[in-house]
Amino acid sequence: MREETEKRTGAMKMVLAVLQGDDYADTVDELNRDGFSATILSSTGGFLKKKSVTIMIGVEESKLQTVLAILKRCAGNRQQLSYATMATGTACPSVPLVPVQVRAGGAVVFVLDLEQFEKF
Repeated sequence: MREETEKRTGAMKMVLAVLQGDDYADTVDELNRDGFSATILSSTGGFLKKKSVTIMIGVEESKLQTVLAILKRCAGNRQQLSYATMATGTACPSVPLVPVQVRAGGAVVFVLDLEQFEKF
């Protein structure tokens, strides 16, 4: 049985991107189309008060800006239609809901230096 090992010796970065759960599928698809592999971790926290997903991407330093551009384009802030009451204070079922545009999406991205990267 032949064992294959891939070891990178050039400068590598680890990108940890925390995305809103709704944004991760399109983001990972776009990363894959451009040849980047990503590991997806379900995560919890206060980020946008919704389910979040953390994506781990090992990338050569020379391709880092391409990854960051994909994250910004696919998981960046966008406008989304939501419904809210015009009244302030406590909720009242007799007050009708009106559509409002709200900001959604976004990402928090951490870029770390990697001392070693191996793929088995």
